[in-house]
Amino acid sequence: MAERDPEPGAVVLARPSHPHESAHLHVTGAARYADDLAEPGDMLHLCFGQSSEAHARIVSMDLEAVRTAPGVHSVYTAADIPAANDVAPVAHDDPLLAEDEVVSHGQALFLVAATSREAARRAARLAKVEYEPLDAAITPAQARAANSLIEPTQRMARGDAGAALASAPHRARGSFEMGGQDHFYLEGQIAVATPGEDGAVHIVSSTQHPSEVQHLVAHMLGLTSADVTVEVRRMGGAFGGKETQAALFAAAAALVAARTGRPAKLRCDRDDDMVMTGKRHPFEVAYEVGYDEEGHLLALSLFLSSPCGASVDLSPAINDRAMFHADNCYYLPDVEIVSERLKTNTVSATAFRGFGGPQGMLAIERILDDVAARLDRDPLEVRLANLYATGRSETPYGMEIRDNIAPEMIARLRETARYDARSKAIDAFNAQSPVIKRGIALTPVKFGISFTTTHLNQAGALVHVYADGSIQVNHGGTEMGQGVYVKVAQVVADVFGVALDTIRCTATRTDKVPNTSATAASSGADLNGMAAFNAASTIKARLVDFLSRTYACAPEDVTFGADGVQAGAARLTFGEVARRAQIGRVSLSSTGFYATPDIAYDRAAHKGRPFYYFSYGAAVSEVAVDTLTGEHKVLAVDILHDVGASLNPAIDKGQIEGGFVQGQGWLTTEELVWDAKGRLLTHSPATYKIPTASDRPKRLTIELWDGQNVEPTINRSKAVGEPPFMLAISVFSALNRAVGACVPEARCLPPLDAPATPEKVLAAIAGHRKEGTAA
Repeated sequence: MAERDPEPGAVVLARPSHPHESAHLHVTGAARYADDLAEPGDMLHLCFGQSSEAHARIVSMDLEAVRTAPGVHSVYTAADIPAANDVAPVAHDDPLLAEDEVVSHGQALFLVAATSREAARRAARLAKVEYEPLDAAITPAQARAANSLIEPTQRMARGDAGAALASAPHRARGSFEMGGQDHFYLEGQIAVATPGEDGAVHIVSSTQHPSEVQHLVAHMLGLTSADVTVEVRRMGGAFGGKETQAALFAAAAALVAARTGRPAKLRCDRDDDMVMTGKRHPFEVAYEVGYDEEGHLLALSLFLSSPCGASVDLSPAINDRAMFHADNCYYLPDVEIVSERLKTNTVSATAFRGFGGPQGMLAIERILDDVAARLDRDPLEVRLANLYATGRSETPYGMEIRDNIAPEMIARLRETARYDARSKAIDAFNAQSPVIKRGIALTPVKFGISFTTTHLNQAGALVHVYADGSIQVNHGGTEMGQGVYVKVAQVVADVFGVALDTIRCTATRTDKVPNTSATAASSGADLNGMAAFNAASTIKARLVDFLSRTYACAPEDVTFGADGVQAGAARLTFGEVARRAQIGRVSLSSTGFYATPDIAYDRAAHKGRPFYYFSYGAAVSEVAVDTLTGEHKVLAVDILHDVGASLNPAIDKGQIEGGFVQGQGWLTTEELVWDAKGRLLTHSPATYKIPTASDRPKRLTIELWDGQNVEPTINRSKAVGEPPFMLAISVFSALNRAVGACVPEARCLPPLDAPATPEKVLAAIAGHRKEGTAA
């Protein structure tokens, strides 16, 4: 550990791994979540009454049987909301409780407060609601036909794609679909609201965005933000599903607490949770690509269409990020990317790990696989031919890439994973195997780090040093299992040269650090780590000044390290320094603030620098497909991932593995199905298949790239939350190659959509054989 306080962005080499700060609590069952808090005797339990229609006018709503049901204390409708009937993050188009019209199946109509959760749930089903059905756009085709959009279609372009397509020696058209994904966090949506003095309310919420919950609740109740405190100690998973979605449940609990003067709790049932909350955006992709004999992309016209659901939510930014990542690691000389954002009568799609990036990235990887198939080339060679390089380093949105390490990473992984030898062995295997076909793919990742809404790139922190030398750290980041608390604690420990167990992380609270951004966009450690660094450095500067005066030495002769504090000839423990500073009337508390520099984006022109830097990665995946059943197995995965100078290698490797497996689930097993009336059919673990331990590749190797961030992030580290998710695109590409091996003479890509369920794999095999026969 360095003795002197590192400058922002300085590298601390060979940083050790540390366990998650709550690991010992997790494994012993002592970690307390919102549902573990002791319930007072007058606690009210809540449940929503939900719409049975996807789009309809509410003619009448008879709630008499609900009000008189056993255990019911009270029932609330939109008329009972004191001020703003709104839980939307941006567009104010998502009410807490429906008023005259419902726009999606499962939408909240009314709220039941009862003496038990079971009583509230039973009562909610007794409502008699009469509807006048209205035309509903459930599918993208229906929304497109009705010209139903959440915002105007967006266009990002460089050069003249049309002219370049016309002159290209080879041209190809294609299309495919990718499905959405449910967050399936282990801890469902939950909020506990407790009334305070003089109209104030305290909310324990399982949310990634405490400040947004605070502001929305305040507006809903007609209070100031200062009257509402939101607290989050930890979440049992979130993945983006608790960024905007948590506000609905927190606002409901706050409404009842404010109206009754009693604490109120809403713990959502898993089925209701899946029906009522947003998912990853599904996409339809269509493209026309021009290329040469070597596989260089010369022109691309790309159409991305996404059904966004019934309200705006975060869909504009999510679809923008899909456009940003439609290049991935590849230079596109003449390109037009058109993004259609459809409004449908389904629950609004929302943030999910990758925030649109995976959808855009899958599109370009699919296109490169198509080009490779048509040229009968190894897909990796086509990828290498199109990588960003010197003189070809500007993205379609005008950002210069400064740290293009993708070619080096691909080259290393190609060698260490023995890609070429394995690819040849797979070709030989497939030639002799009529039923089981194997495939292999190496795909890279380049993921932009920052909120693309510029003002969100800020964070605050609060650090207290107590007189005994113990340290308390609070910041705006929320802990959802990803390890942001331990990383920020490590940063503060490094500043003061103390052991990590000196640091106590406290619950994220809006009354300690105000006006924070969501813990999202993979920015939790970047933003909050630097804010905490600034807070701790302020206190340390005061201590250096005090010690240099006290011991008559130069400030540069005061050093902090693992063996204590040296002040000239004097050596003290950190605890002794803290006690003497307190007696000397030195402030041992400080706030810290950080705003990401050098980013700006003109959304109207779709030009600028929306990202501070890029995180990179590459993965090799090998799969086997049973062509009789459509089932597949991921046999082996090799990952090389870039986290800069890792703050905590063990935590980072855990995030890489978790992200990869979750991405694998999105592309292979997790299928969302709605019926013609807009009802979600896959609303429980019985019908929705997330990946399990048996889906994890038998051999999975993860190595960290031995580099550092070119930008002065905290200790030159890089974000790790979202980028690994897209490493799983290698699985989908490998599946395409395995299916393609059924008709090796066909010079085309199999018509495989995601997720690659057995049914879709069988359909792709049949379609590929038909195309191969026609050719």
